[in-house]
Amino acid sequence: MRLSRKYQRKSALHCGHVAYPECPERIALLTAAYQVAKEFGFNSNGFSVYLNRNKTGEILSQNKTLSLLKIKHGDMLYLFPSGAPSSSGEVMDTATPHSSSSLPSISTSSSSSSSSMIPRSFSAPQVQEDEIDQYLAKQDGKIYRNKDPQLCRHGALGKCVHCVPLEPFDEDYLNHLDPPVKHMSFHAYIRKLTGGADKGKFAALENISCKIKSGCEGHPPWPEGICTKCQPSAITLNRQKYRHVDNIMFENHTIADRFLDFWRKTGSQRMGYLYGKFTEHKDIPLGIRAEVAAIYEPPQNATQNSLELVDDPKAAAVDEIAAKLGLCKVGWIFTDLLSEDTRIGTVRYSRNKDSYYLSAEECITAGYFQNHHSNPCRLSRDGHFGSKFVTVVATGGPDNQVHFEGYQVSNQCMALVRDECLLPCKDAPELGFAKESSPEQYVPDVFYKDKDKFGNDVTFLARPLPVEYLIIDITTTFPKDPQYTFCSTQRFPIENRDILGEIQNFHSLATYLSQCTSTAFLDIVSDFHLLLFLVTNEVMPLRDSIGLLLDAVRTSNEDLAQTWKKSEQWATIEQLCSTVGGQPSSSLGYGAMGGPSVPASSSAMWSCLHCTFMNQPGTEHCEMCSLPRS
Repeated sequence: MRLSRKYQRKSALHCGHVAYPECPERIALLTAAYQVAKEFGFNSNGFSVYLNRNKTGEILSQNKTLSLLKIKHGDMLYLFPSGAPSSSGEVMDTATPHSSSSLPSISTSSSSSSSSMIPRSFSAPQVQEDEIDQYLAKQDGKIYRNKDPQLCRHGALGKCVHCVPLEPFDEDYLNHLDPPVKHMSFHAYIRKLTGGADKGKFAALENISCKIKSGCEGHPPWPEGICTKCQPSAITLNRQKYRHVDNIMFENHTIADRFLDFWRKTGSQRMGYLYGKFTEHKDIPLGIRAEVAAIYEPPQNATQNSLELVDDPKAAAVDEIAAKLGLCKVGWIFTDLLSEDTRIGTVRYSRNKDSYYLSAEECITAGYFQNHHSNPCRLSRDGHFGSKFVTVVATGGPDNQVHFEGYQVSNQCMALVRDECLLPCKDAPELGFAKESSPEQYVPDVFYKDKDKFGNDVTFLARPLPVEYLIIDITTTFPKDPQYTFCSTQRFPIENRDILGEIQNFHSLATYLSQCTSTAFLDIVSDFHLLLFLVTNEVMPLRDSIGLLLDAVRTSNEDLAQTWKKSEQWATIEQLCSTVGGQPSSSLGYGAMGGPSVPASSSAMWSCLHCTFMNQPGTEHCEMCSLPRS
């Protein structure tokens, strides 16, 4: 290992080797070791010297010269810590073996050093990566090719340049796929960084920072002063060569159709969060696919041309339920639809190469979401790098039909959004604007390269900025054979659609259950929006007692579902549905599900039709609002 730059400047050592005196045979070995300890600030009693890398041949005597120990100029010696680390916090490591002509070398690593040459094992924190990242890190990733009958002239077991396996980041192979792949996968990019002779020993992924570094005491703080040590570097925007997610797949068309129903019925735009999981995308070497199992629609104010999100008190509960179902938030989706001809159901084709794919404001929103859902990464000193959070736009296509287009924004865009350096242009949605420095905030210069009218590459200041430099497109697909994480054939009302008259309450639950007279109980409750209602309703929330049912849905286990069906919680829900629905539970189809029905009688608790308060049996007036039971 090499010396850090700090010690290369400080000491008399050079190139990681000890500079011995002119007469080494007359000086004891440990005297030279003490000199090294002094140069590095080590405790002289904190290390031992060995002749071999495996800690054999320890040199204990201080009276023997180098010639008596048969140590000559150019031999390699090894220093190991003999006890607890010294107070200075430095830890010594073994030297890499070289030829006999090399000088003895000593290596150190300091946890406080900011050098980019620090080994990955010392610089990267111990982070828990996502399951898909752990799985892909263990895969071979090579692209294996069959023997070419025309070009290969070797035996069946031989390999040549025409059939040898390719690396997953091979650009020629990716460009010749049908369709061509413009962005290699993130794990292929990691393989490219960690390849070579050093196996990525010094590879590190650095997150871009647009803020002034703190702790610089050589001058007054900004805006009175700034120096090259604390000043962030200028940013030149480049089209990102890799992407964290290579494909977005909706499990079935029903998920998308139910989301589009809001626009079809109101003409207003709609936004939702995509819940699903990340799996391997086998069409691209070491690729990642985001599989969408459900769409949650948060509270929002929408018009024909705008969307505004409002505070969602149920956001934490939704994430908790999704986690227990084995799902996570993989992205967000929004509509940008305008009817071209309502008679034939066509939509306007507005997002194309001549206009824009994502507006600057949408890029900023996508960057905001990606920063809040960062990707855990072991190669980054910060413990995270980039994001797997995707953006899907439901918009018109060239055939004037609804198309789903997937995107992400680059890591450079994430940094500009995180540090509040990027603004949208009011009159041009396809352009952004890099802020200028002010007394309140220093903003580094942002540049991008483009061709002038003569075809020459010219660097422009990003004021304004074409957002196409920030966008990474992702293919969005539907499978030939639909998949169903939630297999209910009936439709429970979607949350936050009161404007359509679709309200989640016990009356709608009673109606939903009455339509499932001959369905297995697991199929009835296997609906994402129904489970959300059972957990988040205000009359009888089941947040602490629904774990068994969620496990049953996650594992598709009917026995677990039947066990939970016999609980007091479900019996109470049946009673509430029968009371609110105004009919006995047997008519709602509960008795056909394999369990006893709970009759509505005067000996059971009853819910007030006006305020939904649960009253004690035998009473005829509500204890909360004093209105009659009937």
